[in-house]
Amino acid sequence: SGIDVTVPAGDSLAVVGSTGSGKSTLSYLVPRLYYVTGGRVTLDGVDVRDLDFDTLARAVGVVSQETYLFHASVADNLRFAKPEATDEEIEAAARAAQIHDHIASLPDGYDTMVGERGYRFSGGEKQRLAIARTILRDPPVLILDEATSALDTRTEQAVQEAIDALSAGRTTLTIAHRLSTVRDADQIVVLEDGRVAERGTHEELLDRDGRYAALIRRDSHPVPVPAS
Repeated sequence: SGIDVTVPAGDSLAVVGSTGSGKSTLSYLVPRLYYVTGGRVTLDGVDVRDLDFDTLARAVGVVSQETYLFHASVADNLRFAKPEATDEEIEAAARAAQIHDHIASLPDGYDTMVGERGYRFSGGEKQRLAIARTILRDPPVLILDEATSALDTRTEQAVQEAIDALSAGRTTLTIAHRLSTVRDADQIVVLEDGRVAERGTHEELLDRDGRYAALIRRDSHPVPVPAS
């Protein structure tokens, strides 16, 4: 409600806030995964409701913590993003996403069958396959929705490096629980109950010592979970 945010081309926006504050809802309005019923969301001044889904799919790439893989070869799963992609383009995308070495170690390499819902791959490996798929599509706008929140710290670092490579030069909207991933964003918006509570850079918001600073302190000192 009452949200007015502009992200210049090539800039990065991070949206943070507690669970249920509206972060994912806001991000999903851009690729029209949720339909805009009030106000408007525009890309280059064009209302997303005036764009067909093929155009939106080419313009906006989404990487979330839920990665869907098809029961097909690794190459076919990647080529889903760009059917005409060459083997060289697929390998280059996998290298950029830091998943090529793992694929090369599989029994049949890129021809290895992924298995139903990708059961042969760990969460971090599936995330990097999704990133490779998005690199292959090469969208100018990128939505990262909690893309590393379900990963352990070591895997998160590898995936974050792949995300950094993917984000370079793109207009990026990042939804994050782990605030360490958003410190370098050009603009940070803090949502609370579906409204903008604060906005600014990491340093500006820390100096303000408001909601964002409180979230940073909580993120740095999480409440311990008692052993069962």
